[in-house]
Amino acid sequence: MKTVFVLNGPNLNMLGKREQGIYGSKALDGIAEECREAGKALGIEVDFRQSNHEGVLVDWIHEAGDKAAGIVINAGAYSHTSIAIHDAIRAIAPTPVAEVHLSNIYAREAFRHHSMVSPVAVGVICGFGPLGYTLALQALATKL
Repeated sequence: MKTVFVLNGPNLNMLGKREQGIYGSKALDGIAEECREAGKALGIEVDFRQSNHEGVLVDWIHEAGDKAAGIVINAGAYSHTSIAIHDAIRAIAPTPVAEVHLSNIYAREAFRHHSMVSPVAVGVICGFGPLGYTLALQALATKL
């Protein structure tokens, strides 16, 4: 069974408590369970992780390059700022990476309209809440 890492960046551990009007009421644990269920249906093992630390995310991306068939990443605010995450994804090519955002980043503040991850991702899903993770897993399954 192929493994896909689902990586989550800063403040996503606060889902369900944080700005529910933007991010919804579902906690990250609920999203993790939905991803694991979707993975089973797709024949994919899901390794779901979250960190508030950029370097940890970079280390996990490197690890995925050796151990995973692909990555779904919601890098949170690091999506808009992290050259390190961009470079880590480039370093593990051709491992496919799908970028996910719970909210529609293009309907929010201007600084969220640019992503450092998008240029090195095979695709981007934003604005569909937790369903975006499942959609990203389905899309990656077609690439694997």
